[in-house]
Amino acid sequence: MKIKLLVYLFVGFLTISPNVVSAGILPSAETIFGKDLAEKIFGKKENKKENVDNSLGTEKKKKKIQILPSAETIFGKDLADRIFGKNDNQKVKRDDKVSKEQEKINKMIAKQYSNNDISFYTGQFDISDEIGDDKTNLIGFEHKNPNLLRETFLGKFSPITGAFLTGKGSSYLYTGVEGQYNIGPVKILPSFSPGYYQKGDGKDLGDVLEFKSEIKIGFDILENSKIGYSYSHISNNDWGDVNPGTDNQSITFSKRF
Repeated sequence: MKIKLLVYLFVGFLTISPNVVSAGILPSAETIFGKDLAEKIFGKKENKKENVDNSLGTEKKKKKIQILPSAETIFGKDLADRIFGKNDNQKVKRDDKVSKEQEKINKMIAKQYSNNDISFYTGQFDISDEIGDDKTNLIGFEHKNPNLLRETFLGKFSPITGAFLTGKGSSYLYTGVEGQYNIGPVKILPSFSPGYYQKGDGKDLGDVLEFKSEIKIGFDILENSKIGYSYSHISNNDWGDVNPGTDNQSITFSKRF
């Protein structure tokens, strides 16, 4: 009788204090009575177990769903770009920037290493002739190599080579040096060129060796193109039998290729 009373008291204690059992302080009813007897006395705990399992599953899912910081936040923008690469928008912008810079560099290189600056000119030969029998038209060309342009304490200088032909068959082939001075958009180009002169049916300048002094004023009209006006004087410096000289003027168009 005493044993049954103790059992009932113990079972009642377990029934009243389930938290104590669940906390692990006391053994469970299944441990004491066995699973079958405990289920007969207390009933099955499937619903509770299912609820517990569901709650645990939900907690696990919640733990799995985490908001992670971006790579830029962890590593910094520069290091993240090196590790993972830049996104497409950044790459496109960078490619555009590189293309523009490369295009600018290519233009600078092409301009620097351009070796063909050719001028075509036409005008009047011997404009100062008082009698007027030697005055005629002229047409000519001139070549200059920009790569040979040199800077000195007197300014920039480059070699020139050219030739012209007059309406009366006179011709002049010359080579010399030309200076270059820039005043804003205006270019002032003085030059000095000894050359070989053949009078043809035109004016006799006294010798085949003649010297041409010239000054040009040019304006840039397009990229690598300019138009200008030139005035020149040709004489033999009194080295020939006679030295009448001649003054000429022309309009010049220059193009760099």
